[in-house]
Amino acid sequence: QVQLVESGGGLVQPGGSLRLSCAASESAFIIYTMGWYRQAPGKQRELVATIGRIGSTNYADSVKGRFTISRDNTKNTVYLQMNSLKPEDTGVYYCNAQHLMRGDYWGQGTQVTVSS
Repeated sequence: QVQLVESGGGLVQPGGSLRLSCAASESAFIIYTMGWYRQAPGKQRELVATIGRIGSTNYADSVKGRFTISRDNTKNTVYLQMNSLKPEDTGVYYCNAQHLMRGDYWGQGTQVTVSS
């Protein structure tokens, strides 16, 4: 039902920045809590950040002060601005949409590699 398409990943040097985007097909985008998750090789998928319907945000401790999640409801798009990137930020980043009754939807993921 809901399609999520991530973009913006790539290779960046430590200390650099990337901006990820996730475009949702669902016209009722505003009723979903949106989030970004990531999975590093050999590690469990972890929450990076979420943003609620009215803009409340939640961040993993490891990214607080460096990452910012935002949403544009007119474009059905959620963003993740990543600054001061570290090698440990490397992983596949997945966009997530959660509806209280409809459940979870996931994007295909986009690779972020932080390396010199």
